[in-house]
Amino acid sequence: MQPEAQENDHKRLGRELDLFVFSELVGPGLPLWTPKGTLLRNLLDDFVWELRKARGYEKVEIPHITKKELYETSGHWDKFKDDLFRFISRDKHEFAMKPMNCPHHTQIYARKPWSYREMPQRYANSTMCYRDEQTGELNGLSRVRAFTQDDAHVFCREGQVKEEFLKIWDIVQEFYGTFGFTLTTRLSFHAPKQPEKYLGDKSKWETAERILREITVEKGAKIFEGPGEAAFYGPKLDFMAKDSLEREWQVATIQLDMNMPDRFDLTCVNEKGEKERVVMIHAAIMGSIERFLAVIIEHLGGAFPLWLSPVQVVVLPVSEKHAAYANGIVAELKSAGIRAELSADDSLGKRIRNSKLEKVPCFVVVGDKEMADKTVTVENNRSGDKQTVSLQEFITLTLARIKERANI
Repeated sequence: MQPEAQENDHKRLGRELDLFVFSELVGPGLPLWTPKGTLLRNLLDDFVWELRKARGYEKVEIPHITKKELYETSGHWDKFKDDLFRFISRDKHEFAMKPMNCPHHTQIYARKPWSYREMPQRYANSTMCYRDEQTGELNGLSRVRAFTQDDAHVFCREGQVKEEFLKIWDIVQEFYGTFGFTLTTRLSFHAPKQPEKYLGDKSKWETAERILREITVEKGAKIFEGPGEAAFYGPKLDFMAKDSLEREWQVATIQLDMNMPDRFDLTCVNEKGEKERVVMIHAAIMGSIERFLAVIIEHLGGAFPLWLSPVQVVVLPVSEKHAAYANGIVAELKSAGIRAELSADDSLGKRIRNSKLEKVPCFVVVGDKEMADKTVTVENNRSGDKQTVSLQEFITLTLARIKERANI
């Protein structure tokens, strides 16, 4: 499948579809997003937020830098300080650009005492992170120095872990099912013979890994194990997606963390009025928006479904005398919330070919007959289906397909 993989390469398609660009002046591994690429990112992030909001999450926001003391407390400094962008402030404090968000989120939770009645607390935050990757390891959007995590953290009691995991699992299945991915699940556990790689004591790891096993049994999921694939603070469920070229990618992850709450002394007050240690669940649905876009661009060959396509409809007047009618159609489509553009230069045949090359889901042709009948002739660039309908009928059908996020 190498020729098809080269044809679908996200770096080439990203340039041809005008989604993102890299600049020598900005630096390698630092993608810049065009209006179309930014729209894609926002649509994906909005979808994840819609799924989370329905399950009780709240948005939070954090700064992009921190004093090193935060990472010393979390345990990240000892393990990852060489991967951080670091600098000294004017008042001589050492700061770092954040490579992850979880330590910041612990400090939002720690702002006040919590009753067991207020648990769980669910924080969602799509925010950019930074890692000083080696230049030779950078690869398009797949490995970058600036990436956006669609991150979330749940602070809950141990008895609430299963329910919260299953809620996140439902989000993962709905999100990836929209794109036609088949997922498999990996139980990523620690390597017992390498205790120096992990935080916390043996009993916490055994408890956390037992809970994850029970969750997969309750879900009835087919799983395989990945010894040594755990995060340094806890075991996790990794979801593996197979794309249209039969390549497997690790995508979403749900991580169970019993160690960071210890290090930051995170508690709630239980029914007996005593402080009870909470646990922390880390969950990223896309992982990073950049890497997910690299996967999805190649999976779809750049042919995004209607709901996600930066341009959803191109309107093509047959000739100059049809331009006013075509402009009116574009205006009505935009007014209805459909992303539409007019294409009036070059021959009709060339404009149709361009709409296919630009992977626009469908195009509308208007000529003498359409003007006389107050209709539009619509051709689907994915299926090749062609029909002539009233403009209002086309708008109604298009909005329905966008709402249901049809995978076409």
